Amino acid sequence: MMAGRGRLVPCMCLGLFGVLCWVWVSFASFPDEQLPLEALDAVDRAAFQPQSALSEVHFASISSYAGPGNTDRRSNKELPILLWWSGGLFPHFPGDTERIDCGTSSCLVTSNRKVQLYKRTASIIFYGTDFRPYEAPLPRLRHQTWALFHEESPMNNYFLSHGPGIRLFNYTATFRRESDYPLTLQWLPSLDYLLAPVTVSLDEKNRLRKEGLAPVLYMQSHCDVPSDRNRYVQELMKYIQVDSYGKCLNNKPLPEHLQDTSTATGEDRSFMTFVSRYKFHLALENGLCPDYMTEKLWRPLHQGCVPVYKGSSVVADWMPNDHSAIIINNFPSPKALADFLKHLDENDDEYAKYIEFKNFKSITNARLLEALETREWGVNDMSKPNYLNGFECHVCDQENARLAAERAYKRAPTKNKPPQPKMANNSHMGCPLPRPGYGDVKDLPADDEWLQIWPQDYWQSLDQAEGLESLIRHNESDPSLLWKHIQSIAVSRARGKH
Repeated sequence: MMAGRGRLVPCMCLGLFGVLCWVWVSFASFPDEQLPLEALDAVDRAAFQPQSALSEVHFASISSYAGPGNTDRRSNKELPILLWWSGGLFPHFPGDTERIDCGTSSCLVTSNRKVQLYKRTASIIFYGTDFRPYEAPLPRLRHQTWALFHEESPMNNYFLSHGPGIRLFNYTATFRRESDYPLTLQWLPSLDYLLAPVTVSLDEKNRLRKEGLAPVLYMQSHCDVPSDRNRYVQELMKYIQVDSYGKCLNNKPLPEHLQDTSTATGEDRSFMTFVSRYKFHLALENGLCPDYMTEKLWRPLHQGCVPVYKGSSVVADWMPNDHSAIIINNFPSPKALADFLKHLDENDDEYAKYIEFKNFKSITNARLLEALETREWGVNDMSKPNYLNGFECHVCDQENARLAAERAYKRAPTKNKPPQPKMANNSHMGCPLPRPGYGDVKDLPADDEWLQIWPQDYWQSLDQAEGLESLIRHNESDPSLLWKHIQSIAVSRARGKH
């Protein structure tokens, strides 16, 4: 590596789009111990001193996170700092700063942005939904890494699904199993949740069917989404009866006592019993991406209903067995799916095979069992850290290891290797271009509302990712210049130079 004030440090590898990747791309040559305070505004100068914004009196040790390998005895003034850029996600209360004692090391964590440029601030943690390239903390300093926490839908920020966007981050916690700290089963509380007895028996469901209840339930009120699920359901409705209670394709009113939104989001018992009467639940995610699976999938399994699923393209990797869910992508058309659902509706023995996993001996998926057994974070489990605390400890341990390797290399470069730059890639997110829920995109009319929103949002996010990468390469300190860089890239591309 070459080092010098204002120089760029390349990591010699090519990303998905063939663009040179950069890690800790821009930097300033600050003294080892502190920033050049004369360069700071007088009002903010004190914020960069350890005893002001990071006064020890404000810190509390979170001893419950300490692992048996943690022998860190340093004082708060000696620990690296992790800055949660999205303050609303700061996983500590009260206050805005804490000391954390993790598996092998300790750190200070804060949501106080005044420490952004402080030399001890080793990493900045971002929440993916809130990450906006025109608000990024620039210039990007060489001594800081960036960490990404993003457990929500890919539709929340397609910036992260493009190579130039995701490779800005050194550590990731996403729903993808390939991320550094996977959150794939975040919506599955436990194995017991899956094994819970069925809420409504098959005999009762058959009785309700004879009284006119549809075999299939659809309940969605978020209608304009990139998965375009309504278009598929609308076609499916031509071939099989579907009761739709939400705002999307509504054809039945909810009972008045269930119309409060909180009953659906909080697993209210009366609400769960109401929807459990159905044999099949249409479980269609709002965004499509490998390993992105939500309560839409796990709740029907918990209740003892059969999810008819479209979302993660690799959902079969996580199912209790081969007869747990009906995967829409396995059928050539909505009519073919409808015919299969009718067959199961009329054959109790065949339908019952999809509930056999309720017996532990029928769970054959070793990957699922191992993941539930070994994950260090818990869901509604006070004996384990939540995944926010877990990820910040992951970053803390990684950063302490990196800093220790840097010190060792500086002391004896012939005996020790420098720490290798770590960078995320498209396998950490990499969600595909949204496609119509049914039919081909070329057959959609030009004024189709979905067509005008989601494909454009996806490609505009690529523009922003390339623009931010350009800002960092040019060592810019003003994120509002993003649009200028996007325009420059577009002009270069039009001239065949990009």
